[in-house]
Amino acid sequence: MNFRRALRREDPEINFIALIDVLLVILIFLMVSTTFSRFTELQVNLPSAGAEATPDRPREIIVGISGNGRYVVDSTAIAFTNPAQLAEDLRKAAAGDLKVTVIIHADAGASHQSVVNVLEAARLAGLARVSFAAQSLSGAGR
Repeated sequence: MNFRRALRREDPEINFIALIDVLLVILIFLMVSTTFSRFTELQVNLPSAGAEATPDRPREIIVGISGNGRYVVDSTAIAFTNPAQLAEDLRKAAAGDLKVTVIIHADAGASHQSVVNVLEAARLAGLARVSFAAQSLSGAGR
């Protein structure tokens, strides 16, 4: 008896029709989605800028305030009595130029009143440009 002859298996078939149908659906989907993406693009006209020479920085008066309340105007220590006297010192340092920028370097331990005194003195002196110097956080940890 030959049992092997009766158990002959047929070779499996791969149905390419279903695979082609799926690929055509994917192809149609991709074609439709690419045509829609062209309609959703924004047409942006970016402005152009010409590089001009930067103007000279205005003169600066640096006012330092220490943690114990001492004042320094342009590396000259002054004895603070009142904002009017400090305004006179700022006028002398400005030498008549009202476009001078006053930069306040206040210590972290300086009182709020010390900073307000400098702001009041700058107002009395007619100096409207005031800025504060600050230290970045990355430099504070050193």
